[in-house]
Amino acid sequence: MFDADHASRSLGIELVDVGPGTATATMTVTKTMVNGHQIAHGGYLFLLADTAFACACNSQGPATVAAGAEVSFVASARVDDRLIAVAQERTRYGRNGIYDVTVYRDTPAGRDVVLEFRGRSRTIQREGGSE
Repeated sequence: MFDADHASRSLGIELVDVGPGTATATMTVTKTMVNGHQIAHGGYLFLLADTAFACACNSQGPATVAAGAEVSFVASARVDDRLIAVAQERTRYGRNGIYDVTVYRDTPAGRDVVLEFRGRSRTIQREGGSE
């Protein structure tokens, strides 16, 4: 799925790890991603978290999409910050799932959390290919 994700890949997002119900993606904030306050635009931060979420909820098949998401912006990100998004499945029930994603950056003092994301997924294709 990620190989066909032109939106994420065009921003330099890289998928660095994926496992059952988990995914890790990275992105470096560029000058074109900052707003008038010279901090990363929230939409780009959301997109990074959403990409990790999408990869985690599709890691076990079948095709799954976002049914909703909520974010909390914790700290600002700036040009050249390398951000890491770690997604983890919390639960799946029927065709639904709940996933948490933490976006952070590594600093000399440790991890600095930038954003917390909770996503709700919905399977759009049942096992075997029919909806």
